[in-house]
Amino acid sequence: MSSNSHAGRPASWVAVTVIMVGFVLGGFGLPMGNWVLFWAGVGVVVVGGLLALFADIMSDVVLAEQRQ
Repeated sequence: MSSNSHAGRPASWVAVTVIMVGFVLGGFGLPMGNWVLFWAGVGVVVVGGLLALFADIMSDVVLAEQRQ
């Protein structure tokens, strides 16, 4: 990864995408009263969180160089 890149690794983006899909599923399920869809969304978010943990997405943080 380039030292000035803020894009992140593909594995990190996959984990974030899985978390977002789960959030959207749960977001649709909750107001519709569809508890199965809501809990499926929660499960997908948990799976995405585990993917993020194993992909070590926090190592993608790039600190900007100090300006002088």
